[in-house]
Amino acid sequence: MTVGGIGGARHVLTAPADAPRLDLFVASALDVSRTQAATLIATGCVTVNGAAERASYRPASGDQVVVEIAPTTGRPVTAEDIPLVIAYEDEDVLVVDKPAGMVVHPAPGNWSGTLVNALKGRGDPLSDLGGEEREGIVHRLDKETSGLLLVAKTDRAHRVLGAAMAKREIVRRYAALSWGHLDADAITVEKPIARDPRDRKRMAIVSSGRAARTDFVRLARFDAVDLLRAHLHTGRTHQIRVHLASIGHPVAGDDTYGGGGGRRLIALPGKRHFLHAAWLRFVHPASGAPVDLRSALPPDLVRCIVSAADDAVPHENAPVTPFADTDPLEYFGFFRDDA
Repeated sequence: MTVGGIGGARHVLTAPADAPRLDLFVASALDVSRTQAATLIATGCVTVNGAAERASYRPASGDQVVVEIAPTTGRPVTAEDIPLVIAYEDEDVLVVDKPAGMVVHPAPGNWSGTLVNALKGRGDPLSDLGGEEREGIVHRLDKETSGLLLVAKTDRAHRVLGAAMAKREIVRRYAALSWGHLDADAITVEKPIARDPRDRKRMAIVSSGRAARTDFVRLARFDAVDLLRAHLHTGRTHQIRVHLASIGHPVAGDDTYGGGGGRRLIALPGKRHFLHAAWLRFVHPASGAPVDLRSALPPDLVRCIVSAADDAVPHENAPVTPFADTDPLEYFGFFRDDA
């Protein structure tokens, strides 16, 4: 059986003390929908301590949850020589600073040129717990979202990082530019997310969806937009984009969720939304040491900030004053924990 892109894998998960019901635990750990997780459970692909359980079963601390998924029948993933910016690497993990425009893993319509193709092209070992199409991928970024993405090189690292992700122990913070102005300098959006029943290519706020929480802090207020720091407490598909759209302030440049207009006002390139995974913190899966990684704002988004700040569209080669000598994120205090 194949579910999403996770086929061809055996996932061994250890339940934490505060584990939710089984379908939610499996969904979070494998980054699939609750329906997909429930299907795996109903078809006997999931066992708890060697026995089948219902989707509503709540695992106890230390329970071993095993998910067995048959190999996919899709096309093989080819290795490709695609340059990558590596923010961190050792024998266990790799962190890529992904450019906008790159799809993370192969799927219909994007069988080549993806991050997974590029990772395979480097020739280094990768965890295969996610199946061939998602080798090493611990979490995803949308195609037009740039920034830091965590990759596991060993199965053990993948299991440890997957469990940390499920327990919300990996800190992911994004820089976003949203249209209009928030009602307060700091807000939390906690609304469930699921596939839009009217358009399966979109996500939406759905009462029966999976729980999702995002904290937003306003770092700067410009004439037409706010510069925000978004802290993900959960990792739902399109979470930041859906949450901001739900409160009437979509991400600038987001054609899918209503923020695509007005690009010229802030010098934002076409087919690009202003969302950048700038800050990643996690505990190393082997050494236990803290890892703190930061990614400077890409040049296209720096020009966007300059345009928003100056209320004028700068030429591509114009100086980026007042940010000529510092990343705008540093300038506006993005990396301060008290911001």
